[in-house]
Amino acid sequence: MGWFEIIIAVLIVVEIAFTVQVYSNYHYAMKKYQRERTFRPRCVVIVPCKGLDEAFEENIRSFYEQAYSDFRLWFVVENREDPAYEILLRLKARHRNNPKALDVRILVSGPTAGCSQKLHNLLFAVRQIPDDVEVLVFADSDACVGSNWLSQLVAPLRREGIGLASGYRWFIPKDRHPATLALSAINAKVCQLLGNTRFNLAWGGSMAVRRRDFERLGIEHLWSRALSDDLSISRAIRRAGLRTRFVPACMVASYQSMTWGQLWEFARRQFIITRVYAPRLWLFGLIGALFSVVGLWGSLALTIWGWTVQAPYRLEYTIPFVVFLGCQFFRAVVRQRLASRLLDKDKEALRLVWWVDVLGFWAGGIILAGMILSSAFGRTIVWRQVCYRIHSPTKIEILTKIQ
Repeated sequence: MGWFEIIIAVLIVVEIAFTVQVYSNYHYAMKKYQRERTFRPRCVVIVPCKGLDEAFEENIRSFYEQAYSDFRLWFVVENREDPAYEILLRLKARHRNNPKALDVRILVSGPTAGCSQKLHNLLFAVRQIPDDVEVLVFADSDACVGSNWLSQLVAPLRREGIGLASGYRWFIPKDRHPATLALSAINAKVCQLLGNTRFNLAWGGSMAVRRRDFERLGIEHLWSRALSDDLSISRAIRRAGLRTRFVPACMVASYQSMTWGQLWEFARRQFIITRVYAPRLWLFGLIGALFSVVGLWGSLALTIWGWTVQAPYRLEYTIPFVVFLGCQFFRAVVRQRLASRLLDKDKEALRLVWWVDVLGFWAGGIILAGMILSSAFGRTIVWRQVCYRIHSPTKIEILTKIQ
């Protein structure tokens, strides 16, 4: 066997191993997502808000409807002129007789000076938490959570080795624009990497940490100079020798509609933040995305070459293409099955995405690789109408605020 054949064999083994890992993550999610949880620490849920997300009222209502007693529910805005503020007041009045939320507050944090506005809002709330709170829970206003979300999210923290528990988002299309469908399908590629591994990272829209760990690891000081909540806390948790546990039952719906321009801006922002805060993860994502694209199309070219030039070896040269095509098709089916199980109430809205992903996975891979490549340069992003320059994980510069 020559070097060429050895390289092809190694690439096939890597592709199969990756597919096995994805299926293992799927099996883990199916095994865990319906478990009953009895761990009920005293906790506060903090939801920073800026502007009106799509399905904003539905998202906020979902936090009031938790099957969890005596938790604190705090919303934070920058100022009272924010359009979210009046709606939050109205929803608080509507749920004033809610017997589950022990304490509902709508806090006004003021403008930030040294960190992102989101982190400023979170820290403003954290500094007011009473002494009896054991667990801090952070959520995003664009997440629509299930009624068991809170009990499922805090459950892993009963184990000392788990420092952080996190869910993830699944984008539910609000329209049939190709960019909206692509957003959901491409984001699903990221979702399928989460499982029972040591490489999980938190997602700030649905994460929980013990208060004592938050204080012991100096997260408040870390956040006071940072842009990203989830990647920065994930780094601190990992350096402390603790694990981040992915909670499948906390996969939350995020209702979105996008144009191609908005999709590109969103994805580039996410990957730039990842490149700064988790460069090895960014590099792994880039290599993985390029591997999938080059593997699929390179093996197709090899197949054509085998059938036209190397006729005696046409079967051997066809095998790599069959493996890459079959594995990537299988992964698309698995991740869409995951969505239909974890987000059953949105199954109809995801039906078109299922077809787009399963039949167009080859195009999604090209788009994802292009998005990651586009984030290789530059450190300036626009996030929630604020323009930031990220100098390092602990130093950012606020450039302008867009009205």
